[in-house]
Amino acid sequence: MSISTPDWVKHAVFYQIFPDRFARSPRTQPIPGTTFKPWGTPPEEQGFQGGDLRGMVDKLDYLQDLGINALYLNPIFSSASNHRYHTFDYYQIDPLLGGNEAFRELLDAAHARQMHVVIDGVFNHTGRGFWAFHHILETGSDSPYLDWFLVQDWPLRPYQHDENNPINYAAWWGIAALPKFNIDNPGVRKYLLDVSRHWIEFGADGWRLDVPEEIPDAAFWQDFRRVTKGANPDAYLTGEVWDNATEWLQGDRFDGVMNYVFSRAALGFFAQESLRTDYQPGGFALEVLDAPTFASRLETMLTTHPWEINLAQLNLLDSHDTARVLWTVQGDESALRLALLLQMTLPGAPCIYYGSEIGMTGENDPGCRAAFPWHAQDEWNSDLHDFYRKAIALRHAFPALRIGRFEGLYAQANVYGFAREQDGEALIVLFNAGKSPAEIRLPLGEITGSQGAFASVWNQGEYLAQAGVLSDVKIPARDALILRRVNRE
Repeated sequence: MSISTPDWVKHAVFYQIFPDRFARSPRTQPIPGTTFKPWGTPPEEQGFQGGDLRGMVDKLDYLQDLGINALYLNPIFSSASNHRYHTFDYYQIDPLLGGNEAFRELLDAAHARQMHVVIDGVFNHTGRGFWAFHHILETGSDSPYLDWFLVQDWPLRPYQHDENNPINYAAWWGIAALPKFNIDNPGVRKYLLDVSRHWIEFGADGWRLDVPEEIPDAAFWQDFRRVTKGANPDAYLTGEVWDNATEWLQGDRFDGVMNYVFSRAALGFFAQESLRTDYQPGGFALEVLDAPTFASRLETMLTTHPWEINLAQLNLLDSHDTARVLWTVQGDESALRLALLLQMTLPGAPCIYYGSEIGMTGENDPGCRAAFPWHAQDEWNSDLHDFYRKAIALRHAFPALRIGRFEGLYAQANVYGFAREQDGEALIVLFNAGKSPAEIRLPLGEITGSQGAFASVWNQGEYLAQAGVLSDVKIPARDALILRRVNRE
């Protein structure tokens, strides 16, 4: 099968937004009689703080200045939860976010800036208030929609249940508020596929699919791809798959997945002394890695899937489902900086979780879902923000870092390096995860060529290849050196 993924994704730097907590716009008038928690209320209190889609529009200048050219939004459909994974109307953007008109405004404003917008699709389960499930609650076994869900007994216990009287219908992880769809039902399949087409035709640029492994139905996902790509061949499809995603990345389902394999490897190498190894994001262990093991993990990651897929993977360091990086590495900012540089120089689309660029931290959900402190800029980590801007600009500056060939070059002790090449432009990227400066002898590879001069584009240094080797290459402690070939004499 010929595999094709959207070209725009290969050049994208994504920014993931948790809508209720990113920005509240004064242009969105609250529904009369509604109140929100004060902006900045600790996320542990749950509740709604009033972020909305026009708030995102208002901050597009900020995002564009950062270098962002694609957005990934957590769910935006009507829901009775601040994270909106409890959908009760898939055709209505939540009025608390500004409704369908606000989404139209966001899409138009983003597209005018050549920015893409990917939305979250939750199709394994719905919310307890979803109209078809509510119909069953009201009419019982007489409901025509009975087979849309997996009812086990009567009467249903959507609220009154305990260990002696558990819920009696299939629900995601046994949570009563999240009844699971019966995907085998043709009406359910048609409904969800119609939803997928509707929002792509409305202007969304793709879907991030929530817990797709819990719909183990290849034909459904193949139909999903056919329908969405039929509406827009450049629509991006990425799935929440935490580990090996080979089954999903054969060209018939997704273009990429949320690449937690990348994040676990990056944190394991760059946070060797600060990593919380007792924390297991998604149930997967975090391990301290030396350079050879780290290189092996990346090599496996990049050879498991076709190259076209590698270029469209969503490479992330943290998300709404994990603790923030700075918490995971116990405040080790150098680990975050190095991991970010790796994000910006490896194949795959980088994805930044909102607020990471100003030093936001927090434990696992809900601690990772705090409000963006727009009104406390004196508390921002401005140096880190500037670093993000520089790192993102570096990726935008060199096509080789986005779509170029990849070749591992070096992996010893605390130093790891690779090369990228595109249309004759070759770059060498070297990381030093150690606390002391490193000086290495670097054999050049196939894609760099064995001759020529190399000048730094990140940190200082100029080197001339002799007999296919760069000698005395100096990499600062807890830092990186990036070199560009300037000739091939």
